[in-house]
Order: sequence, then structure tokens, then C-alpha cells
Amino acid sequence: MPPRHDHDAGGDADVLAAKAAVREQVWRSMSVPGVARFPAPDGRIPNFVGAEAAARRLAETPQWQRADTVKANPDSPQWPVRTQALVDGKVVYMAVPRLAERDPFFLLDPAHLADNARKASSIKGASRSARTVSLDELTPVD
Repeated sequence: MPPRHDHDAGGDADVLAAKAAVREQVWRSMSVPGVARFPAPDGRIPNFVGAEAAARRLAETPQWQRADTVKANPDSPQWPVRTQALVDGKVVYMAVPRLAERDPFFLLDPAHLADNARKASSIKGASRSARTVSLDELTPVD
């Protein structure tokens, strides 16, 4: 079994336990054929069939349309969201995988991409099209 996501989190133990139970329920629900995409959902932000449609629906919301700057995780199910943001001219902050760098976020500026939006918003592509920034350099997200 993967380690609990909250193994190093602070906060109310009952709240942490409730969140862990919801995660487990989601992972079990997504383990049926035709719902999750590779890799298996357990222990991660799960990729799912319909992620592209979810990104399109998100882009139709007034909140999205008003936003200039968004933050997205580097996980696969958020790749369509990152791509849509760049296509829509939004600045994207994406965490460096596992926050493993001194400057833990990629800054993807749609005006300065080395590749098209889909490729630039991938984990590999971000290393070509983005610069890394520190926490102090982050601007507010919408």
C-alpha cells in the first residue's frame, strides 16, 4: 500500500482521516475498467477517461474566462487544463515534479513558448518552454 498522503501533514487528525477515507473511496471507484487511465489510480492524482472534456467544461466557466494566471499540478489529468490555459493566453504555474528543484515552479508564459501549447505544457516540454521560479517570485493566481 502506498504511504498516506498526509503522513507528514499537520492539522486535525479527524479531518486528515476523513480526507484519507475519501481518497481511498475515489481510488476504489476509479479502479473499474473504462474509468481510470494508466497508471493505476491508487496513491496518486488519478488520470481518467474524460480529462479533456473536463478541461473544455472548465474553460467555459466565468471564473476561467476571467482568470489571467492559473496554477496546475504536473499530473497527467491536468495536462489538458494546462494546455487549454496556454491556448487561452493564460500564464500557468506548474509545480516542478516532486517540487525537486531549488525553484519549485515552472512559469509557462504563452507569449514565450519554445513549442506549441500541448507540448510546452507537458512535463518534458515545460523544461524547454518554461523557466523555474521560487516561491517569492510567484504572483497571485486567479
